[in-house]
Amino acid sequence: MTVGPDRATPVPGRPEQAAVRSMFDRIAPRYDLLNRVLSAGTDVRWRRAAVDLLELPPAGRVLDLCTGTADLLIEALGRDDAARGVGVDLSSGMLERGARKLRDQRLDVRAGLLGGDAERLPLRDDRFDGALVAFGIRNVSDRPRALREARRVLKRGGRLVVLEFSMPRGIRGAAYRLYFGRVLPLVGRVVSGDASAYTYLPASVAVFPEPPAFGALMEDAGFRDVRWRPLTAGIAHLYRGDAA
Repeated sequence: MTVGPDRATPVPGRPEQAAVRSMFDRIAPRYDLLNRVLSAGTDVRWRRAAVDLLELPPAGRVLDLCTGTADLLIEALGRDDAARGVGVDLSSGMLERGARKLRDQRLDVRAGLLGGDAERLPLRDDRFDGALVAFGIRNVSDRPRALREARRVLKRGGRLVVLEFSMPRGIRGAAYRLYFGRVLPLVGRVVSGDASAYTYLPASVAVFPEPPAFGALMEDAGFRDVRWRPLTAGIAHLYRGDAA
C-alpha cells in the first residue's frame, strides 16, 4: 500500500481493502465523468453488452458486485420493469452517488445498495438469478473467494458475467499500453486531482490473469460452460459462466 497525506493506493495484484476503499472514495466525485472521457463513451457500450450476455429471466433478481455508482445495475433494471436488484461496494463515496442516480431514475423502489466486501457478501444463499461485475474483480485481493461468494448467492443455473480490462497484443497492444501508461494517468490526474489512482489502473490491468487463467478460476469456483470474448480489439473481455 502506498500512503500519502490522508491517501492510500492499492498494490496492483494485491489490493488491500482499506486502500481500495480510500482510493474510490477520493475519485468518486469525478468517477463517471472520467469513465466517459477516458473511454470516449465505449464503457457504456461494454456495460450494455454485459447485461445482454446476462440474459436475466423476466422479473429476475440481479446482483451487481463492486457496483460503484450503480451504472451496471441501472442498465440491468432498465431492461425489465419487474426486475429487482442489489448493488454491493466497499466505497461509501461511490454508493452515495449510485443511490442518488437510482433515486433520480425512480429505480430505488426496485434496488438497494449495500456497503460490503465481495469476498464476504452480506447476502443469503441462492438468492439471485444473475450476477454482474464490471471493472471490479481486478480490485479484489482474493478473487477465488469472491467468485465462490458469487456462486453461493446465485441460484442453480444463475449466470455470472464479468467485464474487465485486458491488455491487447501486437501493434494495437503497444499503442494501447502507451495510452494506458502515459495519457490516462495524466488525464486522470488533471480531472480527478488524484495521480496515483490512475497510475494504479494500468498497473493493475497489467497483472490481471489472462482470459484462460481467469476462466479457470471461474470453473474452480463452481461455474460451468465458462466462456469469454474480447471487446474493442482486446481492450476488455467479457466472461460468463452458469452456476453448477
